[in-house]
Amino acid sequence: MTEAAQLGTALIFSGPSGVGKSTVCRRVFEQYPGLRFSVSCTTRAPRPGEVDGVNYHFLTHEAFSAQLAAGDFLEHAEVHGNYYGTLQSELLPHLRAGVDVLLDIDVQGMRQASALLRAMPDIAPSVVTVFLVPPSMAVLEQRLRGRCTESEESIQRRLGNARVELSSWREYDYIVVSDVVERSAADLLAIIHAARCRTALQHKEPWL
Repeated sequence: MTEAAQLGTALIFSGPSGVGKSTVCRRVFEQYPGLRFSVSCTTRAPRPGEVDGVNYHFLTHEAFSAQLAAGDFLEHAEVHGNYYGTLQSELLPHLRAGVDVLLDIDVQGMRQASALLRAMPDIAPSVVTVFLVPPSMAVLEQRLRGRCTESEESIQRRLGNARVELSSWREYDYIVVSDVVERSAADLLAIIHAARCRTALQHKEPWL
C-alpha cells in the first residue's frame, strides 16, 4: 500500500441461490465502476459463453490441488466433485493498493475467508460481510420457479439449502433485503461507502 493509498474494502457478499446476487452485483458495478470483482477458481468445465479469467479461473484438478497445498487460497470448497476457491492474489494486492474488492462467496467460504483475513493485522480492518436475503421464503421459491430451468427436486434442494444458509445471517455484519433491485444496490453501495469512512482504515490526518 502506497503512502497515498487508503486500504481498500474487502466486501464479502453472500446469499442463497435465487436471491438475486448477480442482478444486484451488476447494478452495483454499473454505479461504481472502480469496484473490483474477485474472480473465483474452479475445476469444473467452462459452460457455453463463459470466459476464463472473467467468469472463473478454470483450473485442472492438479493445478488447483497444487495451489491449495501451497496455501494460495483464501477459501475453498468441493461441490459435486468439483473444487471452487478464491485466491489470495485476487484480493490482497488490490486491497493494499486502495481498491475495493467484492467477493461473491457462500456462507462456508465467508467463514474461511473472514477468519483468514481478520487474522492479518494490516488487512483485518478492511473486511465487511453482507448477506443478501429474500423478503420471504415464498418469494425465493417464486423466483426459483420463475427460472423455468429447475426440476422440482432441484427446487426443493435449493430451498432446503437456503433455509440452512439463512439461519447463519447473524454471522454477517450487514443484511440487505433483495426486494427492489435499485434499493438493494443502493443499500450495498451505502455499506461500501460507509466502510471506507471507518477510522480503522485511515492512516493520514490531513485535517490536523
